[in-house]
Amino acid sequence: MSDDHRKILREMFDAAVGAAHPSLCLPPYLAKVTPPKGRTIVVGAGKAAAAMAAAVEKHYPAPVEGLVVTRYEHGAPTSRIEVVEASHPVPDAAGREAAKRVLKAVEGLTSDDLVLALISGGGSALLALPAEGVSLEEKQIVNKALLKSGATISEMNCVRKHLSAIKGGRLARAAAPARVVALMISDVPGDDLSVIASGPTVPDATTRQDALAVIAKYKIEAPAAVLAHLNSPACETPKPGDPIFERVQNILIATPQGSLDAAAAVAKKAGFTPCILGDLEGESRDVALVHAGIAKQIALHGQPFEPPVAIISGGETTVTVRGKGKGGRDAEFLLALTLALEGFGEISAIACDTDGIDGSEDNAGAIMTPDSFARAQRAGVDLKALFANNNAYTGFEKLGDLIVTGPTRTNVNDFRVILVPKRV
Repeated sequence: MSDDHRKILREMFDAAVGAAHPSLCLPPYLAKVTPPKGRTIVVGAGKAAAAMAAAVEKHYPAPVEGLVVTRYEHGAPTSRIEVVEASHPVPDAAGREAAKRVLKAVEGLTSDDLVLALISGGGSALLALPAEGVSLEEKQIVNKALLKSGATISEMNCVRKHLSAIKGGRLARAAAPARVVALMISDVPGDDLSVIASGPTVPDATTRQDALAVIAKYKIEAPAAVLAHLNSPACETPKPGDPIFERVQNILIATPQGSLDAAAAVAKKAGFTPCILGDLEGESRDVALVHAGIAKQIALHGQPFEPPVAIISGGETTVTVRGKGKGGRDAEFLLALTLALEGFGEISAIACDTDGIDGSEDNAGAIMTPDSFARAQRAGVDLKALFANNNAYTGFEKLGDLIVTGPTRTNVNDFRVILVPKRV
């Protein structure tokens, strides 16, 4: 791969992240929020929450107070809105205490007050306030099992909502009769508002029976207290049509599609025809095989586009963990792609998480070069064995092709590009 292609891949990733950064995407929407007669309480949760709070302090024309919770090391400097850090993806006591304080902050408000809710991906694990009768430890057991099961984000959040005292519309219920404006950065396929951070301000159409079905589907060994709670009608969430949502606005301010479009503009400027596949779900290794098939068809036959082409996709894939290695869903995708394209032409690729953290490691993702497999062989690195052990991180670490950005303070989920150069 030429240095030019490596540079183009990185520029596309940077453009995708930049399009969803709160400093850019939040101010235009803040300008449309009319300040209230009373107080403006700012609450929020997610990987972008601190950067969103900083943007509110800079651009909102009325006094604000409140707190937001974000992932450890995702904080940002603020003066009037407190930033609390907690654990993600497995919730901890800091997230539980922060969620208690968020609920407390919106209690006792009047119809003259405004709750400005700043919601982004990751907020579900960060607002970790278990429902009555369920302990944090019991919720952690279920959460860890779901993360390893291969469940989709929608399925995981269905369960989380029904085990929560704040998600699934319950934050909006606590804030009534105040006006609520939720500004949301989407990290989910289809931009379903009720799935983003498990929808603390959004009506929930899923049921406790749906949550039980997810647990059964993935054979989750849930604690007795969890099952007892899900079998109780008292655990049901506020539904569409509930009057508590009459004074609630949920507004998308950044989407995965917007970031894919920003990356496509970079590709086009560099001479590559962008082919956007959209937000995708499924097992990372299976999604990689589909991408490899499309790349081969373009390279060999010029269908459905004549190269040079940039295949672009987002969404949130999953990894059913079978081994004991290191690696998030983006590294797993990229290693599967590397194996599928072994020795095939001059194709290069990037796969990264837009929040800067691929799973639980320190990298955003990695880059694949046309000679990744050959270089690994020369270095004595068995990529197939690493793949079988879910150890993609180690493979790209040994090749020197990890991408480490640190926290980006936004999150529109996975970002993938495959560059198929002009046929010679």
